[in-house]
Amino acid sequence: MAGHSCGDEHHQHGDEQTDAERANAFSLYLKIDTESVMCLNEAVDNSGKLVFKPWNERLNREKFVDSDVDEELLFNIPFTGNVKLKGIIVIGGGEGMDPSKMKLYKNRPSMTFDDVSCEPDQEFDLNPDPEGRLEYPTKVARFNQVEHLSIFFPTNFGAENSRIYYIGLRGEFTEMKRHGVTICNYETQANPSDHKTNLLDQMGHIIH
Repeated sequence: MAGHSCGDEHHQHGDEQTDAERANAFSLYLKIDTESVMCLNEAVDNSGKLVFKPWNERLNREKFVDSDVDEELLFNIPFTGNVKLKGIIVIGGGEGMDPSKMKLYKNRPSMTFDDVSCEPDQEFDLNPDPEGRLEYPTKVARFNQVEHLSIFFPTNFGAENSRIYYIGLRGEFTEMKRHGVTICNYETQANPSDHKTNLLDQMGHIIH
C-alpha cells in the first residue's frame, strides 16, 4: 500500500477490536470545538456538527448532514488543543450519496471552496462503508500538531447531493500550552545585556 501516492489505502476493522476499544480510539470528537465547526454547502444550518458523535451512535440515522446545491461538502474543524491525527472513518448516506473522495488540509482555518484547489496534505479515494468498518490511515508525521483540520468531500457516487452520517477521528490529543505561561518563562530568563548595563552603572557610581 505504501506505493499509493494518492493515499487511497484503508484498513478494515475485523473482530480484533471490541466496540469499547473502538469507542475509546475514536473519541477525538470530544476534543473538537464543536460550536466553532463550520460546514460549507450544508443544506440545513449547523447540521454538519451532528456527524461528530460517539462511536456507539455512528449508525444513528437521525443525525446527518446533506449537501445543498451540489455534492460538495467542506468541513472546518477546530480542536481545543493539539492533535496527532492517525485515522478517519466516514459513513455516508448510501444510494450514491456516499462521498467518493476526501481531501485533508492541516492548520488552514476558515477555508472556503476558493481554497480547495490548493494541494491537500493528503487525499483518499473512499468506498461506501455503511457500518463504519473502513479506516483511512493518515500520514501521521504530517498530521502532528494539528490545531485545525479541514475536510473536503468533492464528489460522491452519482447522486445529486451527498449525505454523511458519521465522521470518526482517531489520534492523540495534547492540551494547548497557554501563551501567557510561555511569555512568563521568557521574562524570567536572564538577559545578559541588562546585566552588563547594570554593572556599568554600578561601576560608574563607584568611580564617582
